[in-house]
Amino acid sequence: MSSINLSGPHKTRLTDLAEQAGVSTATVSRVLNGKPGVAVETRQAVLAALDLLGYERPDKLRNRSAGLVGLIVPELTNPVFPAFAQTIESLLSQRGYTPLLCTQSPGGTTEDEYIDMLTDHSVDGIVFVAGLHADTRASHRRYELLRSQNLPYVCVNGWASDIDAPFISCDDIAAMDLSVRHLVSLGHQRIGLAIGPDRFISSHRKIRGFKDALVRHLGTIDPDAHIATSLFTVEGGQAAATELLANDHTAIVCGSDLMALGAVRAARQQGLRIPEDVSIIGYDDSPLIGFTDPPLTTIRQPVSAMSQAAVSGLVALIEGSPAPRQELLFHPELIVRNSTGTSPDARVHVYQGLQS
Repeated sequence: MSSINLSGPHKTRLTDLAEQAGVSTATVSRVLNGKPGVAVETRQAVLAALDLLGYERPDKLRNRSAGLVGLIVPELTNPVFPAFAQTIESLLSQRGYTPLLCTQSPGGTTEDEYIDMLTDHSVDGIVFVAGLHADTRASHRRYELLRSQNLPYVCVNGWASDIDAPFISCDDIAAMDLSVRHLVSLGHQRIGLAIGPDRFISSHRKIRGFKDALVRHLGTIDPDAHIATSLFTVEGGQAAATELLANDHTAIVCGSDLMALGAVRAARQQGLRIPEDVSIIGYDDSPLIGFTDPPLTTIRQPVSAMSQAAVSGLVALIEGSPAPRQELLFHPELIVRNSTGTSPDARVHVYQGLQS
């Protein structure tokens, strides 16, 4: 125990760790001394407690890498991508693999350059999160080359039928139905969609799901008139929302949480209150989005479950086991907070009914 480099009495150390991990002090002792007979989940909880409380792990508990795995994400300015990166990295580490995070940025290292670097480092596999596989205008030859090299890889968000790999996606069509149905239940009739470039699979699916939902729930004849395309950024959301508000929309569904924050800005610049005058729904349920003003109603991507499936699929391929070469769709969840409310038109009708 002396190698743990903790301060304070021995008993207090075990008690603190046990309380943080939610296990007994005897279990903590077994983990710290590398004894067998401890469930993987329990061992992980104790290691997490060590890290959270700022203690160094004993040498005997330090993971020995089973190999390197590349993790390529498009950028880190959108909070959902760091969430995926952190979760996937943690899951890979639990499996014994050392993750190599590759982050793209405008004008920086490209996906192809990262692939070359990773193959030069003899990685055992690659996880692509919203990569070029999700761009309908991009060539898929890079993925064909990886397959010809027998290098395992999985793709998160963005199905492409000609790429021979496991795909993990959130069900964007179901997400749009959840959003529209929620707004219709609040009396909204003029519902708009603020979305990013439609060359991306996620945008294409959201647009399709949104139009289908408008027709299904409102009988809308021309759903295209309720869609504004911009960029998946705060500024993009502001521009798209400005266009939709000019056409008297009382509710806006956004393609990302960042776009939703831009929609909030656009509404306030016009002196509109949220949700009294306009309701706004985001997408992702990014970390801290519940602490915005107002707290944002949004669609939650099941990041943890999707990451688990991606890592499990990749490890299966690395170990030579079969993995489904198809798309696994994960159902989203509507998280209702304070940015959505009753339509102003519905409130007027109620008020008029009370007056008559």
